[in-house]
Amino acid sequence: MSTIAIIGAGKGLGMAVARRFGREGFSVALIARNRQRVDTLVETLGDEGITAAGYTADVRDQDALRTALVRASEDLGLIEVLQYSPLPAKEFMRPVLETVADDLVGPVEFSIYGPVTAAHQVIPGMRALGRGTMLFVNGGSAVRPGARVTGTSVAFAGESAYAQLLHDALADEGIHVGQVIIPFGIDDGDPSHSGESVAERLWSMHAERGDFRVYAEPMPD
Repeated sequence: MSTIAIIGAGKGLGMAVARRFGREGFSVALIARNRQRVDTLVETLGDEGITAAGYTADVRDQDALRTALVRASEDLGLIEVLQYSPLPAKEFMRPVLETVADDLVGPVEFSIYGPVTAAHQVIPGMRALGRGTMLFVNGGSAVRPGARVTGTSVAFAGESAYAQLLHDALADEGIHVGQVIIPFGIDDGDPSHSGESVAERLWSMHAERGDFRVYAEPMPD
């Protein structure tokens, strides 16, 4: 059975992706900071007939993140799909002229060190399987910096560069790396912005293995 690990799992997009991949026979590893939250999500998925397990880790804690991914592989099987989609903290989003060097530590740990840690943990298993997919989920500031969200603009740019480099380096090994840019809020009332809609796009990225960067919707003017 194939396994997807969702880092930053929550009741919105995380659950939508868990259900979409679960319908295809995937086991689901849910990784988030809150133990009670992941336990509730795992129970819900189990009631729906989806094999799932929950693990706690803060993506800024590299050891905890590695441990969560190791345990997921041991419990559910080698991770074939990794989704990195934790929600950035509000304090990462400060205006550019109010942002000092210390303000960038958190965003960089969150959006650069976290993805690098996760990728290095799962790549050997994907190589052993002979296939794999890594999916990075980012907001519009990853491709269009915003002066009022400096931390995410800087850190998402680094995450984007790293993911692009992974895409180029691993394509010949049967490991696809993709990034979806979501310029709007998820589950804001518009059906095309629903978690289910984005989850379907993420499934397509895994199944079709097309371009590196995909836009859930065109960037606004």
